[in-house]
Amino acid sequence: MPIDTPTQNPAADRWGERMPRSLGPWGATAVVVGVTIGSGIFRVPATVAGQLHGPGPAMLCWLLGGLISLCGALSVAELGAALPRSGGIFAYLLECYGPLPAFLYGWACLMVITPAALGATSTIFAEYLGYFLPISAADVHYVAALTIAVMGVINYIGLRRAAAVMNVTTVAKFIAIIVLGLLAFTAVRSPAQPPQPAAWAHGASLSLIASALIPVLWTYDGWSNLTSVGGEISRPQTTLPIGLVLGTGCVVLVYVLLNLGFWHALSASEMAASPLVAATAAAHIPAIGAAGASLVTCLVLVSSFSGLNGSMMTDPRIIYGMADRGLFFRAVARVSPRFNSPSVAIVLSAALGCVYVLQNDFAQLADRFVLGEWPFYAASVAGVYVLRRTRPDLPRPYRVWAYPLLPALFLLASLGLMGNALLTDPRDTGITLLTIAVGFPAYAIWKWLDRRRAKANE
Repeated sequence: MPIDTPTQNPAADRWGERMPRSLGPWGATAVVVGVTIGSGIFRVPATVAGQLHGPGPAMLCWLLGGLISLCGALSVAELGAALPRSGGIFAYLLECYGPLPAFLYGWACLMVITPAALGATSTIFAEYLGYFLPISAADVHYVAALTIAVMGVINYIGLRRAAAVMNVTTVAKFIAIIVLGLLAFTAVRSPAQPPQPAAWAHGASLSLIASALIPVLWTYDGWSNLTSVGGEISRPQTTLPIGLVLGTGCVVLVYVLLNLGFWHALSASEMAASPLVAATAAAHIPAIGAAGASLVTCLVLVSSFSGLNGSMMTDPRIIYGMADRGLFFRAVARVSPRFNSPSVAIVLSAALGCVYVLQNDFAQLADRFVLGEWPFYAASVAGVYVLRRTRPDLPRPYRVWAYPLLPALFLLASLGLMGNALLTDPRDTGITLLTIAVGFPAYAIWKWLDRRRAKANE
């Protein structure tokens, strides 16, 4: 990592933040789009097709996932505009409920969510890089770890540089995915392809749709990440809501377009049997032809790289915010005086990501612990009601549309999602909840250590 010059950290602004506010509206929108559109959209459509077997239920699932995410973004935007602090969800939980729930969220991010997400995305990048370079299966983990380290350096040297990389890669992949989705409607189905079933030929139960929503919401996950850099957004009262709403809306439109294109190009059985569904669909598009696999591989590489950069931009700010509020080692809240970045938090996140990526089961962990975020998403959206009651005089430059209906819809969807997960997959969901529960004794130990330090300083 670069060496800092020994100067003083910048003074805090009126919200208590010590890093420069350099992220504007387009950069904020690019963070949402760049983090959210990663590698999942190129795999999950096959999973959904295998579970629901028809275009009607599948498209309903993608629309529901988009609407749920949009309800969450619209709700969290009120908190972000009123409390533009680093750490995002962590800061809102701290303000609404106190230190314990905030600590539990920071604990889950530190121990599982952040390193597993970095590991999963970087490995997909390394696997697809192997299409062009001779990378063995054993070397994939090392290439992925190197990718995380490089991304850590980019973000270490400042948000502005990382945002510039994000802007370029996000625009490139956004345009490419739109083009792919539109070209998919020109796909020529061969006579050997089985006929496409009627939209609702197989029907779908509410439980099946709820189960399919879990991987769909994984592809939409990222709409809240912009709040993690709330302490570095310029004019946050307007920029943050614009970035959240515009970015999430763009993702919903692109996902729906791409999935409609896939269902036009492929039958249900073909989609279910094609984990790399984009490459399979590209093979049926005359305008792409034999170059389809290479072009789609390039698209996945750009998309994964952009998603990894977005995660490295946002996730370390949660750990930084945790330390900055006195709920983790104070050294982790250090701001680089040379680069104005949360240097220690970035190094810690990158190091843990490398450890995870070198373990063979990191991808399963990434999938298993997606549900670990949703209790905290629900709690933060419920915080809109809490703060309106406990702090009615808090300046709210943006107020959630259709209050109180919109937050209530998100909360009902979240409770239904988690309840269905407990019923249909109690083992993995139980492991997720157990990991979060370990944060309770960790919090007790931290408070004990904190009291000892306070006594030693008396």
